[in-house]
Formats: sequence, C-alpha cells, structure tokens
Amino acid sequence: MFEQALNTYWKTVLNTIQDGLMIVDRAGTILSVNRAFEAITGYTKDEMIGSPCSALHCDVCDIARDEKGDYWCVLFRTGSLKMRRCTLARKDGSYVHVLKNASLLRDANDNVIGAVETLTDVTEIIQKEHQIEAFQREIHSQDGFQGILGASALMQKVFSLIVSAKASDAPVIIFGESGTGKELVAEAIHKTGARRKKPFVKVNCAALNEYLLESELFGHVKGAFTGAYRTRKGRFEAARGGDIFLDEIGDLPLSTQVKLLRVLEENVIERVGENKPIQVDVRIVTATNKDLERLVKKGLFREDLFYRINVIPIMVPPLRERVEDIPLLAETFFRRIRMKSGKDIQGISEEAMKKLVDYHWPGNVRELKSAFEYAFVSCQD
Repeated sequence: MFEQALNTYWKTVLNTIQDGLMIVDRAGTILSVNRAFEAITGYTKDEMIGSPCSALHCDVCDIARDEKGDYWCVLFRTGSLKMRRCTLARKDGSYVHVLKNASLLRDANDNVIGAVETLTDVTEIIQKEHQIEAFQREIHSQDGFQGILGASALMQKVFSLIVSAKASDAPVIIFGESGTGKELVAEAIHKTGARRKKPFVKVNCAALNEYLLESELFGHVKGAFTGAYRTRKGRFEAARGGDIFLDEIGDLPLSTQVKLLRVLEENVIERVGENKPIQVDVRIVTATNKDLERLVKKGLFREDLFYRINVIPIMVPPLRERVEDIPLLAETFFRRIRMKSGKDIQGISEEAMKKLVDYHWPGNVRELKSAFEYAFVSCQD
C-alpha cells in the first residue's frame, strides 16, 4: 500500500526538490525532467524530451562509444558521477554553473536501461568565489612597491631611492606635480624605514594660515592667543620617534620656515606662547609641486632651509613621462572601482585604452583615477 502511494505522489516529490533532475535512456535521449531542471536551463519539458542531452553543451561531458555502440558516455563505463562541477548552456545563450551527480538505472535483471542526473545551480556560489578571489588578489597584490603602482624604469628608480632612504635618518624631499602620488611615496618611506612602528603624522602646509599652522606644528599653551583655552601638543610632539610629513612645503610662511630650520638643526621646538624648548626626535619628510630653487631666488623660500631639507631628493615623474604604466594603472583602477560599484562592466576596450595612453594627463595619476570614477558613474553597461 505504501509503495502504491509513493508511486502516486512521486512526480510531486520530483517537482518539489530544488535540484534539476533529468532521466535519459542508453542512447542519451532525454526521457523526463522536473520543474527545477526547466528553471535552471530555461528549456521546457516539451522542448527537452526526445532531445539528446548533449544539447545542453556541458563543458565536461566525455563522449565515449565502445565498438558495439552499447554506451555513448563515460558514465556508462564508470557507473556514477559525483560532485562534478561544469557549465551548461541555457536556452537564452547564457551559461549556468552546476554541480552534477549521476547514476546508472538498471532493471530487475541488472541490465542498464538508462541514467539519472541531478543538477545543482551553483552560479551564485561561483560568482562569490570569483569576487573573493578578486578581493584577495587586490589585497595581496601590490602591482608595484608598497602600494605604489608602476613598472616603468622611472618608477623603479623611485622605488630604489625609497629603499635607500630607509638606511638614513636624513630629511627626504619629494618633488612632483600635483596628483603624481607624493603622499604615497612618503608613506612608503615610513613603512620601510626604521621608524615604521612609531607615528606617521601628516601636515598640509597650504591648508592653514600662518598662526594656525605654527600652533598645528609646534603646539601652544593656554592663553597664547584668542581661543587657546587649553595647552595643546603640536604635530612634532605627536610624531615623536616617528616621521612627520610636511606636504606643500613650498607654501610654508617665512616666519615658520625659521622655526622649522631650528627643529632641523637642534631637534627642539617651542610651543606658541612659551619659551621653553622641547626636545623632539622625528624624521622630516617634505613634498612640493613647486620649484623651490626659483622660490629661493625670489626670496620666498629660505636658502638655508632648502639645503637642510634637500638631502635625499626623490623625483616622482609625471604620468606623461611613464606612459607604459598607464595600462597597469588603468586596469587596477578599473578592477577596484568595479568591485566597489558592483556594476557588470566587462573591461576596457582597445580603443579606450589607446585614448588613455595618448592623453597627456595634466592631473597625473589622480586625474586618471577620477576619469574611471566618472566613467563608472556615466557608463551603464
């Protein structure tokens, strides 16, 4: 009685399971499929029944006929197939990743009469795996040096100077146009140097006026000026034992230049509103996009300070002088922004890459990255 009831409801059972199911005869002709199979492949039952299973274009199917033509697939030789990952072609031309299991069907006399195959759609899992792999590549692959991208001879020279600089505590100055990555170079100097376990403090000398900048760099005591409600340590004290990065050093006011010169010569600072010298141990790394020698001639930058900070100069080349790095930068920015945006944009066309290489990039690497940010906003597919 139980077996009769089971046979009655067997179709309901098959159509309830989420895995696709397909039954074929010995010749590989499809005899039956369930609803999950229809959903996975996009084909209806009527379209599939009577068709050869090879119509699904499975990328791992092994066709193997014996001399008598008794079997058409290696499954009939091995007897089963377990957890085989493969790709099938759907009706609409797209591909679906599935996990296949298969077994032979035998009659009461143990004769092979066909086979049954189940298909588990693992497309979403595969996509997640690819995404994780991409993230891992992004995390572990530097595509350059300390996160700085570049394979050109000019950039290799920059990397070599960074490595050389780690053996010294002498001041480093980084020259380069806006957007070339001077801050990344400064960070690389800190990360590879002996002070890497100590603070790395950044100050933009162009962002504050003269009085605020001195307070920011050297600190102040309570009551030193209007609004100084408490004593505050400056960036030099915060960087003690580590490195301080003074960006846009060419915009440093002359009065502040004098105080910075004292720091370089005596390793001491004085907080604003106080005459008490405070000993500091920091390495100074500076950067500028200006011609400091020209500023010295104009009297806008102290000559003695220039020679004190210009001990280990590093020139970061503009992008137009290292065009061979543009494809590497472009592909890296494309990959990172695609992962962030989630848009299914496949790649950079050959024509687009040629335009990128031919352009002169006055804003350098920053402009190139911004171009990709804009492209992903405006491009829909």
